Amino acid sequence: MNSIPNLLAALALLFMSGVKSFAAGEAPFLKRIYTNTAGGILRYRLLLPQNVESSKSFPVILFLHGAGARGDDNEDPLNWGPRLIQESLARDHLEAILVVPQCPKGEGWTGSSIFHRTEDALTLTLELVRDVLPKELNVDAKRRYLTGVSMGGIALWGYLSEHPGFFAAGVPVCAAGSPGTVTVAAARFPIWAFHSDDDHLVSVESEREMVKAWKSKGGVAHYTEYTGLKHSSWKKAYVDVDLFRWLLSQKLP
Repeated sequence: MNSIPNLLAALALLFMSGVKSFAAGEAPFLKRIYTNTAGGILRYRLLLPQNVESSKSFPVILFLHGAGARGDDNEDPLNWGPRLIQESLARDHLEAILVVPQCPKGEGWTGSSIFHRTEDALTLTLELVRDVLPKELNVDAKRRYLTGVSMGGIALWGYLSEHPGFFAAGVPVCAAGSPGTVTVAAARFPIWAFHSDDDHLVSVESEREMVKAWKSKGGVAHYTEYTGLKHSSWKKAYVDVDLFRWLLSQKLP
Protein backbone atom coordinates (compact mmCIF):
# COMPACT_ATOMS: atom_id res chain seq x y z
CA MET A 1 0.00 0.00 0.00
CA ASN A 2 1.29 3.45 -0.83
CA SER A 3 1.98 5.70 2.14
CA ILE A 4 -1.03 7.79 3.10
CA PRO A 5 0.62 11.22 2.52
CA ASN A 6 1.62 10.25 -1.03
CA LEU A 7 -1.99 9.48 -1.89
CA LEU A 8 -3.32 13.03 -1.52
CA ALA A 9 -1.96 14.57 -4.71
CA ALA A 10 -3.26 11.71 -6.85
CA LEU A 11 -6.63 11.78 -5.11
CA ALA A 12 -6.97 15.51 -5.70
CA LEU A 13 -6.33 15.12 -9.43
CA LEU A 14 -8.96 12.43 -9.74
CA PHE A 15 -11.60 14.36 -7.85
CA MET A 16 -11.08 17.43 -10.04
CA SER A 17 -12.28 15.55 -13.11
CA GLY A 18 -15.48 13.82 -14.06
CA VAL A 19 -17.66 15.10 -11.21
CA LYS A 20 -21.29 15.96 -11.79
CA SER A 21 -21.86 19.66 -11.20
CA PHE A 22 -24.80 20.87 -9.14
CA ALA A 23 -26.19 24.39 -9.10
CA ALA A 24 -25.86 26.34 -5.88
CA GLY A 25 -29.06 26.19 -3.88
CA GLU A 26 -30.37 23.09 -5.65
CA ALA A 27 -30.63 21.36 -2.29
CA PRO A 28 -31.43 23.02 1.06
CA PHE A 29 -27.93 22.89 2.48
CA LEU A 30 -27.34 25.95 4.66
CA LYS A 31 -24.03 27.70 3.99
CA ARG A 32 -22.18 28.62 7.17
CA ILE A 33 -18.82 29.59 8.66
CA TYR A 34 -17.65 28.64 12.14
CA THR A 35 -14.95 30.76 13.81
CA ASN A 36 -13.65 29.61 17.16
CA THR A 37 -12.17 31.67 19.99
CA ALA A 38 -8.62 31.11 18.68
CA GLY A 39 -9.56 32.53 15.28
CA GLY A 40 -9.75 29.20 13.48
CA ILE A 41 -12.15 29.26 10.52
CA LEU A 42 -14.19 26.36 9.19
CA ARG A 43 -16.56 26.60 6.25
CA TYR A 44 -19.37 24.07 6.33
CA ARG A 45 -22.80 23.19 5.00
CA LEU A 46 -25.71 22.03 7.12
CA LEU A 47 -28.72 19.96 6.10
CA LEU A 48 -31.57 19.96 8.62
CA PRO A 49 -34.61 17.71 9.01
CA GLN A 50 -37.91 19.29 8.01
CA ASN A 51 -39.28 19.27 11.56
CA VAL A 52 -36.09 20.42 13.25
CA GLU A 53 -38.07 22.89 15.39
CA SER A 54 -39.81 20.05 17.21
CA SER A 55 -38.81 18.84 20.66
CA LYS A 56 -37.46 15.63 19.15
CA SER A 57 -33.70 15.06 19.24
CA PHE A 58 -31.92 14.24 15.98
CA PRO A 59 -28.87 12.14 15.08
CA VAL A 60 -25.90 13.82 13.41
CA ILE A 61 -24.03 12.48 10.38
CA LEU A 62 -20.65 14.10 9.79
CA PHE A 63 -19.28 13.79 6.24
CA LEU A 64 -15.58 14.27 5.42
CA HIS A 65 -14.77 14.82 1.74
CA GLY A 66 -11.78 13.73 -0.31
CA ALA A 67 -8.69 15.70 -1.33
CA GLY A 68 -10.12 17.21 -4.51
CA ALA A 69 -12.89 19.09 -2.69
CA ARG A 70 -10.51 21.11 -0.53
CA GLY A 71 -10.78 24.88 -0.81
CA ASP A 72 -12.87 27.81 0.39
CA ASP A 73 -15.90 27.84 -1.94
CA ASN A 74 -18.10 25.90 0.51
CA GLU A 75 -19.69 24.21 -2.51
CA ASP A 76 -17.58 21.41 -3.94
CA PRO A 77 -17.85 19.01 -0.96
CA LEU A 78 -21.56 18.62 -1.69
CA ASN A 79 -20.75 16.92 -5.00
CA TRP A 80 -18.88 14.01 -3.40
CA GLY A 81 -21.58 12.27 -1.42
CA PRO A 82 -23.78 14.63 0.64
CA ARG A 83 -26.40 15.09 -2.08
CA LEU A 84 -26.65 11.31 -2.45
CA ILE A 85 -26.92 10.95 1.32
CA GLN A 86 -29.68 13.53 1.33
CA GLU A 87 -31.60 11.63 -1.35
CA SER A 88 -31.23 8.32 0.49
CA LEU A 89 -32.46 9.79 3.78
CA ALA A 90 -35.44 11.42 2.09
CA ARG A 91 -36.31 8.30 0.08
CA ASP A 92 -36.68 6.25 3.26
CA HIS A 93 -38.08 9.10 5.38
CA LEU A 94 -35.07 9.03 7.68
CA GLU A 95 -34.28 12.14 9.71
CA ALA A 96 -30.79 13.33 10.56
CA ILE A 97 -28.67 16.46 10.71
CA LEU A 98 -25.98 16.27 8.03
CA VAL A 99 -22.80 18.30 8.58
CA VAL A 100 -20.45 18.88 5.62
CA PRO A 101 -17.25 20.81 6.50
CA GLN A 102 -14.65 21.88 3.93
CA CYS A 103 -10.94 21.30 4.47
CA PRO A 104 -8.74 24.20 3.20
CA LYS A 105 -6.40 23.73 0.27
CA GLY A 106 -2.93 22.52 1.17
CA GLU A 107 -4.18 20.80 4.31
CA GLY A 108 -5.46 17.44 5.43
CA TRP A 109 -8.23 16.75 7.90
CA THR A 110 -5.77 15.88 10.62
CA GLY A 111 -2.94 18.27 9.88
CA SER A 112 -0.30 18.59 7.15
CA SER A 113 -0.90 22.34 7.07
CA ILE A 114 1.43 24.47 4.96
CA PHE A 115 0.02 27.56 6.66
CA HIS A 116 0.88 26.49 10.22
CA ARG A 117 -2.68 26.84 11.49
CA THR A 118 -3.11 26.37 15.21
CA GLU A 119 -5.92 23.87 14.65
CA ASP A 120 -6.54 21.47 11.83
CA ALA A 121 -9.86 21.16 10.03
CA LEU A 122 -10.96 18.04 11.89
CA THR A 123 -10.35 19.66 15.28
CA LEU A 124 -12.52 22.62 14.27
CA THR A 125 -15.15 20.25 12.90
CA LEU A 126 -15.33 18.29 16.15
CA GLU A 127 -15.67 21.53 18.12
CA LEU A 128 -18.58 22.42 15.86
CA VAL A 129 -20.33 19.08 16.32
CA ARG A 130 -19.57 18.70 20.03
CA ASP A 131 -19.90 22.25 21.38
CA VAL A 132 -21.59 24.58 18.90
CA LEU A 133 -24.43 22.81 17.11
CA PRO A 134 -25.95 21.35 20.31
CA LYS A 135 -26.51 24.91 21.56
CA GLU A 136 -28.61 25.64 18.49
CA LEU A 137 -30.18 22.29 17.65
CA ASN A 138 -31.66 19.40 19.59
CA VAL A 139 -28.85 16.92 18.95
CA ASP A 140 -28.87 13.31 20.13
CA ALA A 141 -25.37 12.94 21.59
CA LYS A 142 -25.68 9.15 21.57
CA ARG A 143 -26.30 9.06 17.82
CA ARG A 144 -23.34 10.81 16.21
CA TYR A 145 -21.93 9.15 13.09
CA LEU A 146 -18.86 9.68 10.93
CA THR A 147 -18.47 8.90 7.24
CA GLY A 148 -15.71 9.89 4.85
CA VAL A 149 -14.55 9.36 1.29
CA SER A 150 -10.91 8.81 0.32
CA MET A 151 -8.91 11.41 2.29
CA GLY A 152 -11.94 11.79 4.54
CA GLY A 153 -12.13 8.03 5.00
CA ILE A 154 -8.46 7.93 5.90
CA ALA A 155 -9.14 10.54 8.60
CA LEU A 156 -12.12 8.49 9.76
CA TRP A 157 -10.09 5.31 10.30
CA GLY A 158 -7.49 7.29 12.20
CA TYR A 159 -9.94 9.15 14.41
CA LEU A 160 -12.10 6.14 15.27
CA SER A 161 -8.99 4.14 16.12
CA GLU A 162 -7.40 6.80 18.31
CA HIS A 163 -10.46 8.48 19.87
CA PRO A 164 -13.16 5.86 20.45
CA GLY A 165 -16.48 6.78 22.00
CA PHE A 166 -17.37 10.07 20.33
CA PHE A 167 -19.09 8.51 17.32
CA ALA A 168 -21.52 5.62 17.59
CA ALA A 169 -20.47 4.16 14.21
CA GLY A 170 -18.39 4.90 11.12
CA VAL A 171 -18.65 4.42 7.37
CA PRO A 172 -15.27 4.65 5.56
CA VAL A 173 -15.48 4.64 1.76
CA CYS A 174 -12.53 3.89 -0.58
CA ALA A 175 -10.14 4.63 2.27
CA ALA A 176 -6.95 3.38 3.89
CA GLY A 177 -5.82 3.00 7.46
CA SER A 178 -3.21 1.61 9.82
CA PRO A 179 -4.33 -1.78 11.18
CA GLY A 180 -1.83 -1.56 14.03
CA THR A 181 -3.68 1.39 15.55
CA VAL A 182 -6.94 -0.52 16.04
CA THR A 183 -7.65 -1.30 19.69
CA VAL A 184 -10.29 -3.25 21.59
CA ALA A 185 -11.72 0.07 22.78
CA ALA A 186 -12.04 1.36 19.21
CA ALA A 187 -13.59 -1.87 17.93
CA ARG A 188 -16.47 -1.54 20.40
CA PHE A 189 -18.05 0.81 17.87
CA PRO A 190 -19.23 -0.74 14.59
CA ILE A 191 -18.18 0.22 11.08
CA TRP A 192 -19.42 -0.51 7.58
CA ALA A 193 -16.68 -0.11 4.97
CA PHE A 194 -17.02 0.17 1.18
CA HIS A 195 -14.39 -0.26 -1.53
CA SER A 196 -14.05 -1.33 -5.17
CA ASP A 197 -11.78 -4.20 -6.08
CA ASP A 198 -10.18 -2.18 -8.90
CA ASP A 199 -9.55 1.05 -6.99
CA HIS A 200 -6.47 2.47 -8.70
CA LEU A 201 -5.64 5.11 -6.08
CA VAL A 202 -6.29 3.46 -2.73
CA SER A 203 -5.62 -0.26 -2.72
CA VAL A 204 -8.60 -2.40 -1.80
CA GLU A 205 -6.23 -4.45 0.32
CA SER A 206 -5.91 -1.53 2.74
CA GLU A 207 -9.64 -1.53 3.47
CA ARG A 208 -9.69 -5.32 3.78
CA GLU A 209 -6.88 -5.17 6.34
CA MET A 210 -8.66 -2.52 8.40
CA VAL A 211 -11.86 -4.56 8.46
CA LYS A 212 -9.84 -7.61 9.46
CA ALA A 213 -8.14 -5.67 12.26
CA TRP A 214 -11.50 -4.38 13.55
CA LYS A 215 -12.88 -7.91 13.70
CA SER A 216 -9.71 -9.28 15.29
CA LYS A 217 -10.29 -6.90 18.22
CA GLY A 218 -13.81 -8.21 18.68
CA GLY A 219 -15.61 -5.50 16.75
CA VAL A 220 -18.49 -5.51 14.30
CA ALA A 221 -17.20 -4.64 10.83
CA HIS A 222 -19.48 -4.94 7.81
CA TYR A 223 -17.73 -4.80 4.47
CA THR A 224 -19.11 -4.29 0.97
CA GLU A 225 -16.73 -4.72 -1.95
CA TYR A 226 -17.78 -3.57 -5.40
CA THR A 227 -16.42 -4.49 -8.80
CA GLY A 228 -15.49 -2.05 -11.54
CA LEU A 229 -16.08 1.28 -9.74
CA LYS A 230 -12.41 2.22 -9.38
CA HIS A 231 -12.16 5.12 -6.89
CA SER A 232 -15.88 5.93 -6.98
CA SER A 233 -17.36 3.52 -4.45
CA TRP A 234 -19.20 6.40 -2.80
CA LYS A 235 -21.52 6.73 -5.82
CA LYS A 236 -23.02 3.34 -5.00
CA ALA A 237 -22.52 3.21 -1.24
CA TYR A 238 -24.44 6.40 -0.49
CA VAL A 239 -27.54 5.35 -2.43
CA ASP A 240 -27.85 2.20 -0.33
CA VAL A 241 -30.81 2.90 1.95
CA ASP A 242 -29.96 -0.18 4.02
CA LEU A 243 -26.73 1.54 4.97
CA PHE A 244 -28.53 4.49 6.53
CA ARG A 245 -31.15 2.34 8.23
CA TRP A 246 -28.27 0.46 9.84
CA LEU A 247 -26.27 3.59 10.64
CA LEU A 248 -29.10 5.46 12.34
CA SER A 249 -29.93 2.41 14.46
CA GLN A 250 -26.52 2.53 16.18
CA LYS A 251 -26.22 4.17 19.60
CA LEU A 252 -23.47 4.96 22.06
CA PRO A 253 -23.72 3.11 25.37
